[in-house]
Amino acid sequence: MTTSNSRTSEHPVSTLFLDRWSPRAFTGESMSEEALLSLFEAARWAPSASNLQPWRFVYAHRETGHWETLLGILNEGNQRWAKNAAVLAIIISKTHNRSEATGELRASYTHAFDAGAAWYALALQATLCGLHAHAMGGIDRDKAMQVLEIPDGFRVEAAVAIGKIADREILPEDLRARENPSQRKPVAEFAFEGRFVGG
Repeated sequence: MTTSNSRTSEHPVSTLFLDRWSPRAFTGESMSEEALLSLFEAARWAPSASNLQPWRFVYAHRETGHWETLLGILNEGNQRWAKNAAVLAIIISKTHNRSEATGELRASYTHAFDAGAAWYALALQATLCGLHAHAMGGIDRDKAMQVLEIPDGFRVEAAVAIGKIADREILPEDLRARENPSQRKPVAEFAFEGRFVGG
């Protein structure tokens, strides 16, 4: 059992897994390109099927002209708090690959799985660097495809806000109560020996 960040695991794990969480309160403090590239470097080393590395990230620092474009991809509920992040990024996966042997275009069945591994590597590196990364599914994927000029054969998966955590009091009142590290289901509810159990 491990305890950290108001969380307790059922089985021993590194505190890193308990310390990583997804806050909504960010300071608005800028992040250097060097610090951001460290997070992408961690994503680079995520495992992927056949080492195809199907993840892509389109990002913007808050001080740049690209910021409003990425912020506009988020739904209104997420814009309310993500506007204070240092960096926004859109996570994209490559859905098809071309066979080197035959030239045939084939569906990649693990593209989202692999992109998720890259996102998680980025999130853990952020935690190690004293930062936080909050991924969100509440985005306009069609708009992202259009305004970011993403070609066919790719899929928009999610967005992520990255920055330094702030006091929850900066959040709109309805979000303050939710600004706590969430708990998790017991292992027995999702890991089954021998056969699938439940729904």
